[in-house]
Amino acid sequence: MARINLRPWREERRAEQQKEFLIALAGVAIVGLLFVFMQDRWINSNIEEQQARNSYLTGEISSLERKIKEIDGLKKRRDQLIARMRVIQALQGNRPVIVHMFDEVVRTLPDGIYYTSLSRKIDDLSIQGRAESNNRISSLMRKLDGSDWFMDPNLTAVKASGEGSDGGKSNDFDLTVKRYISAEDEEG
Repeated sequence: MARINLRPWREERRAEQQKEFLIALAGVAIVGLLFVFMQDRWINSNIEEQQARNSYLTGEISSLERKIKEIDGLKKRRDQLIARMRVIQALQGNRPVIVHMFDEVVRTLPDGIYYTSLSRKIDDLSIQGRAESNNRISSLMRKLDGSDWFMDPNLTAVKASGEGSDGGKSNDFDLTVKRYISAEDEEG
């Protein structure tokens, strides 16, 4: 029988299969590396896009913070202007009050009394003067108490001062009286 050696054919086929396997392995490795590279580029592109969004948002946030600070400054300025307007309105509203107070001071002055000094602190009026008698001082206090503009007259001191204009004794006095504050004044 003839002897046919099939070994070299098998070895050649095994070598060819091994070569195909190595080529396939190299192809798979190249495709895997290409896939990893493409995946890396895609992830880096997404990161860069997100960083661009973040920087845009950071810029917009800082712009809005500047606008908020500007708005806060405007609110403070508005509050200051409103406070000034209230002060001006209060002064405008109180302007005729002083005229009425002085008018009432003159109207309540009885004969035989004259004032030497008037001073005002907020709503309190301090009066120093000279009277011919204590009866004239009590008459002044009654008139001030009955006035629409004054209340709570308080006599702090009475001193005999010497001779008056008619040759009799006169008295120096110190008196305080409060301005009557109506409900409308308190609201305004």
